[in-house]
Amino acid sequence: MGTQPGRSVTSKVLALLAAFSPADPALTLSELARRAGLPVPTAHRRVAELVDWGALERGADGRYRIGLRLWEVGSLAPRGLGLRELALPVMEDLYEVTRENVQLAVRQDLELVFVERIAGRHAVPVLTRVGGRFALHATGVGLVLLAHAPVPVQEQVLGAPLERYTERTITDPAALRRQLAGVRRSGYAVSDRQVTMDALSVAAPITGPEGVLAAISLVVAYDRADPVALAPLVQAAGRAISRAVARPGVR
Repeated sequence: MGTQPGRSVTSKVLALLAAFSPADPALTLSELARRAGLPVPTAHRRVAELVDWGALERGADGRYRIGLRLWEVGSLAPRGLGLRELALPVMEDLYEVTRENVQLAVRQDLELVFVERIAGRHAVPVLTRVGGRFALHATGVGLVLLAHAPVPVQEQVLGAPLERYTERTITDPAALRRQLAGVRRSGYAVSDRQVTMDALSVAAPITGPEGVLAAISLVVAYDRADPVALAPLVQAAGRAISRAVARPGVR
């Protein structure tokens, strides 16, 4: 990305922070400058301010990483921290019953964000991480969130190319529409080997005053999964969290 004249200080700072990714959590100053589209001297000044404030930290290797101060501020996001605190006891109960992976996610624009997960020690490996983003059309939680998203959001997702993760990923818009309708009818979603060929997820909605605000799921090895048996457990967990969200005094 080239340098853009007239950019505000805020846009430059945000571009520097956006340069980091799960694949590149540590960057040199020159890498930050290049990714943010800034001259190195400008990047140096802005990065120094971010380090002083605690948003970035500079390691002994000279590379910069996201700082704890930024994590502390980010954790205050109500759809992350507040929902996580309400959901975690229920998620722990669901894990104790199943010993499988439990995930909690919310929709952010046209993607989902995982806000909490409990990984079973002997459960099937999953690709998710807390704070990570993923497409809406393939995972169980994503299908729930997409099925209950506003129509314009659904149309944007269905109108864009749908990434294929495995041979079983649904990438045909008409087929995906039918699946979303089924999610709304049944009250839960099943993603059968749509993300990896060894995993199946069953997800259910979590509702708030304005409708579906999150989704919870179990992710299990497909060869030992019984979606019909797992669905009532996940739905019960979703309803329990929904009741917690609805309690007086909870924002």
